[in-house]
Amino acid sequence: MIRPSRPFARSALAGALVLFGLTGACAAQADAITLPWGDAVAGVVQGLGSVLVPLAATAALTALARLTGPLRVLVTTTLVERLVRNVGDYAINAVAGAVRGQTLSVPVGSRVIASAVQRALDQAPGWLVRAAGGREGVGEKVFRSLPLEEAATEANTLAPALQATRNQRAPARP
Repeated sequence: MIRPSRPFARSALAGALVLFGLTGACAAQADAITLPWGDAVAGVVQGLGSVLVPLAATAALTALARLTGPLRVLVTTTLVERLVRNVGDYAINAVAGAVRGQTLSVPVGSRVIASAVQRALDQAPGWLVRAAGGREGVGEKVFRSLPLEEAATEANTLAPALQATRNQRAPARP
């Protein structure tokens, strides 16, 4: 918010008093004297516009710059969550023995995670996989999103899945 400084307020008050004094004195002397106050007002408005327009543009660009950081994080997080959901759904459909909505056993869960991670590495853009934390990050996110039995841990489910994806050869990207 722009606040007028005191010297500006004082000069505006002094200008108003002078203008009032001139118009009062002129009105007392004769009716034929006119002041071109419209030209003065137009000049003042034009001068203020030449100062305020760049300030408003700067304020708008500053606000936009402050919003882009959080907005980028929000969009990236949303895209990562969508990636995890999509590759998880793909893997449940692709792995034999995996049924949507049912608890997965440790071996089936491990195969589902491996399939989901490989799908993400093969199909998702590299920047999105990096934003998700790479191979390990995608695997961990898929692991956390699956309904696994209570015996499933990172050591017996996630680690073998990630090892299986490391052993697979990644296809060449065009």
